[in-house]
Parts: sequence; C-alpha cells; structure tokens
Amino acid sequence: MNEFYKISPGERIFRIINYILIVLLCLSIILPFLNIFALAFNPGKDAERGGIFFWPRIWSFENFMKVFEASNIASAFGISIFRTVVGTVSSVFLTAMAAYALKSKTLPGGKFFMMLIFFTMLFGGGIIPYYMLLKSIHLTNNIWVYVIPSLYSAWNLIIIRTFFQQIHPSLEESARIDGYNDFAIFMRIIMPLSRPVIAVIGLFNAVGHWNDWFTGAFFVRKASLRPLSTLLQEMLTSAEAMRDTLNQAAGTTKYELLDKIQITGNSLKMATIIVVVAPIIIIYPFVQRYFAKGIMIGSMKE
Repeated sequence: MNEFYKISPGERIFRIINYILIVLLCLSIILPFLNIFALAFNPGKDAERGGIFFWPRIWSFENFMKVFEASNIASAFGISIFRTVVGTVSSVFLTAMAAYALKSKTLPGGKFFMMLIFFTMLFGGGIIPYYMLLKSIHLTNNIWVYVIPSLYSAWNLIIIRTFFQQIHPSLEESARIDGYNDFAIFMRIIMPLSRPVIAVIGLFNAVGHWNDWFTGAFFVRKASLRPLSTLLQEMLTSAEAMRDTLNQAAGTTKYELLDKIQITGNSLKMATIIVVVAPIIIIYPFVQRYFAKGIMIGSMKE
C-alpha cells in the first residue's frame, strides 16, 4: 500500500483506472453466470414470473431432473466421454507427430507441405460435399464420425510446430549421439518439453468435442449414437416448440400458460448450460498453469 503512494500522481490515476476496468470486466463475466445458476436451480414456473437475478428464489432440482430423465442420457454421456477422450488424445498425438516432422528444416518439400496445410484454412468444400464424403467412406451413423474427421487441425498443427521450433536443436543432436531415433526423440525429449502447448491444444480439442452438437444432429440418425450436447439441444428445441404451441393457443394468458407447464424452456436452457459447462470448469484448473506459457508461443525468438 505504501508503494501506491510513492508513485507519481499520473501513474496512480492510471492504476486506479486499470483496477476499475478489471473489476468491471470481471463483473461482466461473473454476473451472467450467477444469473444462469439462479435460473437453473429455481423452479421454471416461478422463474417465469421474473425478479430472479443472482440467487434462486426457491431452491429446486426439477430442471436438472428433467434433463436427466431422458431415456438415453446414460448412452449420450458415454458417447460424449468416448469422443472427448479418444478424439482429444489421438488428435493431439497425431498432430504433434506431424508438427515434429514439418518443423525439420531438412524435410524435403517441407515448405510446400506447409503451404498446402495453410491453404486448407482458407477454403472449405461446404456442408453437402462434406456429408457426401463422410457417406462414401461409411462414417455416417458411425461412432467414428466424431473422431476421424477431426484428427488433424491445420491451426493446431501450426501452433505446435511453432513451439517445437523453439526447442534448441542441440538437445536432438545430443540424443542422436546417444543412439536415439526420431520416434524416441519425439517421445522422450520433445513431448515432455512441450507440456504447455500440449495442454493448451488438448483443452481446446476437449472443449470442441464436448460442446459439438452439430455432428450428432446432421451426420448421425441413430439415437443411441448421439452425444450429450446433441441430446440436450434436441430437448431444448422440443421445450421451446411446446412453449410456442401453448402461446399460440387461443385465449391462453401468461398465467394460464404457467399453470399448464412446470419446466419452462428458459429454465431448461439454463440447467442444460450448467450440465454442459460443469465438466470443462472442473478440468480447466488442472491445465490452467500451462496457459501462461501456451499463450506466449511464438512471441520470443532466440
């Protein structure tokens, strides 16, 4: 505190403004989450009457009971866990292997391959050709449609390659003198030294797999193969459709509508957000310490 009064008045004003802006930014992030929490744990019928902001007026778990009463919720959880774990591990490992090969300056045609990889980031074939491709290789209505198409990401490959290029080449030279081959160098030296970028890319992959509802909705018809995010999205769509139908009924007022329904679309939506986001919030603290290093990738040169 004494240091605060020792600095110049201009610096003091600058710090105060910074503190105010940081507090406002934190509030803009925290308050919406508190509102979601309050509406998720408040009965939907009561929440529709308004007046709930950052704390439930009546504590209830009926919204979550509605979410978990779906008959195939257990299989949906299993599919989501499978695609998140298998998809993330395989994608990070294979992308890291490709990045390790492409970071070598002696790789024949390395620049050409990088140009081709970068080109894929600029253009896309469209959803219909993509569906036709998946169907031709028998990935539609297949659990591997969640894993195989997302094994490689050009953006992730470039990030990992940039990080690998910052590792001093003398480490590889010493390992080769000791008799290590390329795969042994990759597994025993490069990967242990690359924990920050592996953790960051792994988290991004895991969040993408866990939150992806589009693949299950458009490329999978079997209900038993749909992940949690797709199942919850369908539940929300059904709840909103029911609400719109009741709203359009002749002579139905708001209070008559509330007497007919107990779980509202808005309360179900908030409970769904909690269910989907909670696993990511639980996992994030374990990799958060690597983000300080991960966001600095490519910012320093030798």
